[in-house]
Parts: sequence; structure tokens; C-alpha cells
Amino acid sequence: MLDEGLLVIRLVLGIILLGHGVQKVFGWFGGYGIKGTGQWLESIGIKPGAFFAFITGVAEVVGGFFVAAGVYTEIGAWLIIVVMAVAVIKVHIKNGFWNSSNGFEFNLLIIAAAVGLLLTGPGSMVLF
Repeated sequence: MLDEGLLVIRLVLGIILLGHGVQKVFGWFGGYGIKGTGQWLESIGIKPGAFFAFITGVAEVVGGFFVAAGVYTEIGAWLIIVVMAVAVIKVHIKNGFWNSSNGFEFNLLIIAAAVGLLLTGPGSMVLF
């Protein structure tokens, strides 16, 4: 059942990150797209905002896809870890731990799942 468990973790983690990425890049699922995300990034001191919105969105899409599919899992996991670490440092840590206060709880869980996949690998149930 190890491979099935890893598949569940990979699919949930990957789809969540892929979804956040397409929010940033394309504005899907209620996202703000490159322009809106870029404006928000600039408001918190990350400049040029549109560039980093694109980089972050692509990292989430590619990282999420790689993790969900079980291909290039190490690259996908590192992309996720880096994006979430920056989010913790630039946005969430000042708000404390709990997600209800916009803290870093959710980001830490994502980082832990990605690190777990780095340590175990994707398992044998890869999508192609």
C-alpha cells in the first residue's frame, strides 16, 4: 500500500500547486493572473512583480505537474519547496503559525509533503 499512499499524496499536493499556479499565470479558478498577482507582489516589496508572478506561477504549475505525474519528482518537489519557503518568509511568518491568521501552517504542510517525496521518491505508480 506504500505506492498507493504516495500516489494519493502526490496527486493532492500536485493538483493543489498546479491550481495555484494557473491562478497566477492565467487567472483561472478565481486567480488574478500575471497582472493582478504582479501588483500584489510589488505591494509586498517583490519587484518586478509581473516577472516574479510569472516565475512563481510557472514553478507551481511545473512543480505540481511533475509531482502529480510522478516524473522528475525531485525537481517538482524542489520547485514547490522554494516557492513555499519564499511565501513563508515574505508573507506568512509575521502572522504566526495558524492559517486562520494567515500564518505559515498550510505552507509548512506543503513543504513537509514535498520533503517527504524527496526522501521516498514517487513510488511505482507514475502516470507515464
